[in-house]
Amino acid sequence: MPTEEIRVRGTVQGVGFRPTVYRLAKACGLRGDVCNDGQGVLIRVSGSEEAITKFVARLQTECPPLARINELTRISYKDELKFDNFVISISVSNAINTEITPDAATCPQCQKEIFDPFSRFYRYPFTNCTHCGPRVSIIRAIPYDRCNTSMSAFTICPECAKEYHDVENRRFHAQPVACHVCGPSAWLERADGKSVTASMFSMLDDVDAVCTLLQKGEIVAIKGLSGIHLACDATQETAVQKLRQRKKRYHKPFALMARDIEIIEQYCTVNAKEKELLRSSAAPIVLLQAIGKNLLAPSVASGQNTLGFMLPYTPLHHLILRRMNRPIVLTSGNLADEPQCIDNEEAKEKLGTIADYFLFHNREIINRVDDSVARVISDKIQIIRRARGYAPASISLPSGFHDVPQILAMGSELKNTFCLLREGEAILSQHLGDLENAAAFNAYQETLNLYLNLFEHQPEIIAIDKHPEYLSSKLGNELANTNQIPIHQIQHHHAHIAACMAENGIPLDSPPVLGIALDGLGYGDDGTLWGGEFLLADYRKFQRLATFKPVAMIGGEQAIYQPWRNTYAQLIAAKLWDDCRKQYADLEIVKFLNKKPLNLLNQLMEKKINSPPASSVGRLFDAVAAAIGIYRDECSYEGQAAIALEAIVDVSSLNNDKEAPIYPFNFSFSDSIYCIDPRPMWQALLNDLQQQIPQSVIAAKFHKGLANAIVEMVKHLSQKNLINQVALTGGVFQNCILLEQVTKRLQTLGIKVLIHSLVPANDGGLSLGQAVITAAQLIHKC
Repeated sequence: MPTEEIRVRGTVQGVGFRPTVYRLAKACGLRGDVCNDGQGVLIRVSGSEEAITKFVARLQTECPPLARINELTRISYKDELKFDNFVISISVSNAINTEITPDAATCPQCQKEIFDPFSRFYRYPFTNCTHCGPRVSIIRAIPYDRCNTSMSAFTICPECAKEYHDVENRRFHAQPVACHVCGPSAWLERADGKSVTASMFSMLDDVDAVCTLLQKGEIVAIKGLSGIHLACDATQETAVQKLRQRKKRYHKPFALMARDIEIIEQYCTVNAKEKELLRSSAAPIVLLQAIGKNLLAPSVASGQNTLGFMLPYTPLHHLILRRMNRPIVLTSGNLADEPQCIDNEEAKEKLGTIADYFLFHNREIINRVDDSVARVISDKIQIIRRARGYAPASISLPSGFHDVPQILAMGSELKNTFCLLREGEAILSQHLGDLENAAAFNAYQETLNLYLNLFEHQPEIIAIDKHPEYLSSKLGNELANTNQIPIHQIQHHHAHIAACMAENGIPLDSPPVLGIALDGLGYGDDGTLWGGEFLLADYRKFQRLATFKPVAMIGGEQAIYQPWRNTYAQLIAAKLWDDCRKQYADLEIVKFLNKKPLNLLNQLMEKKINSPPASSVGRLFDAVAAAIGIYRDECSYEGQAAIALEAIVDVSSLNNDKEAPIYPFNFSFSDSIYCIDPRPMWQALLNDLQQQIPQSVIAAKFHKGLANAIVEMVKHLSQKNLINQVALTGGVFQNCILLEQVTKRLQTLGIKVLIHSLVPANDGGLSLGQAVITAAQLIHKC
């Protein structure tokens, strides 16, 4: 009788895969066994050839909800297996090459149980099964077995053990399975140390009491699945302002959580794709178009036309929001720019002056994972921050990348992730934040060590960004020197483009694409700062064909947080400042700039003191925003002015050239490179300000003009280069209007457009690009 060994790789541990194998093998009349090991799942079967083929086909079509098969291989044996039945064998420890499953939102069955008074899981805040619950946040080692997770601290009770060992049960081999009797518990504490009981509020329990506290305007720190959050009632301005002041997060929009879609629809428009995304197992924060924002506290998301909503993704959150008929703020439990707290004692120390109450539990969080952020553009999902629900699920690489050594890519300075490359797949870490913060950099190193140990990854080469001052690059150099392995320096914008190519499945040896990388800044090959680049690129190399006119960043990093500096630098570069003083002296922006120490600023630019030239489109957005009066003086985070500029666009005028004609840009050629010059745009914009054209119309004209300039440059470059694919990447292309305008115009020309979906267009996707470029260069050398 035919006997086969079937090897399955992918997301196949901790997701109910073995029970599915067992059920299908029994249904097909097969004998043998199945087990987890370091490679994934190993299946051995004996039966008729027809039965085995049917079994394999059903296995691929009847995968559990959270499972993903990346590879399935079959090897025939001559000898028949000595099994009388089909069984599930114990896990085997060997070389690790399997995936770790992301944490998953509460499934409908578990959600039903926690609200069913006749269920033994009634109101149990840690209910889970193989289709949902904690995974990466609690794991210490592979294989994913209870003994290798923080659930090892809890001895399973007979009832849970019965379900755990019942192959027909939804909780068969669900490693975090627990109940009121044997599992983790939650409790409420006051920040001032005084005792508190649920009876004070006449509530069901401590979890239910949180809802009452939020309704009363209190701030509660809530320990959730993979981190601690700070929560308050999103409709009470006093509470939201109190949270902002205490947390020192003065302007960034807050994330929101609502009990159900119906509540969200009171505040936002939600289409079918967005509903699907909100209800998915990843359960990210979804950016939605706001309506009736006056119903919320004004400071929840000032200067925005979108709101970031998520649905409850743990039983704990479902229970808290059961009686809450309005949204709550649910933001990371940290001080501004620091990593999210995950430990109870750490939270008391760092959040004690922010929260009024703490809802703690005693299940240890091993791996900090922030909430993911996503949105839907033209019916396609775009990941903005890749974390809970998505990381660390692997990304399958295009053809040509399967026989590469193990590579570690260190990522960037801001919105950092790192990437492990091995055997045709990329494992991208969760979002780790901005490394310029010391605590974030320490957390980055801790997470890197955890991943290297979990996946037994031994890098044979390290990839870093070319910027000499990035902490990730410095750490990469240290690791390379310590372990005596080679290091590759990768240009920032080339990495952006390569990441976009890789996630779109462009094979290794494909012809070059035209990559358009627009962002804040990156270190260029010529030692200057780039940020508006047109690169003819494949995975191995690139040629810089065009750029935006470099303009001084007066004061260096200060220009990121004081947008007026960019406006003045742009007007000087365009040689329009003298005209401004003569023709436009009555404009608010001119009056504002005249109050600044312009002689000193001029000297800084002339002597090139802390005023590096940068072709940054991100800074161009800031300059335009400041010119028309948006966050002119100061921003509290990078891109704040640009985001607000997008938010005020008169969308109705985007397709009406009479109401919002296109602002013009100039094109020039020098030093073997084409250049986009915004001088005529500034002339037109100043005229519009003088004519008192509304901000919303000016913003629309700028977006349209910029999109048109980009497309015109593509058309021009296409005349001299064979271009049939264009990759749009970099943080600026998180601007929905610009992305849609450029994409639509390019597609009209018959050009295929590659955009991001699996990884962020911003620096959060950079490490993937670094890794695949390094791999491609190594393959080329071989």
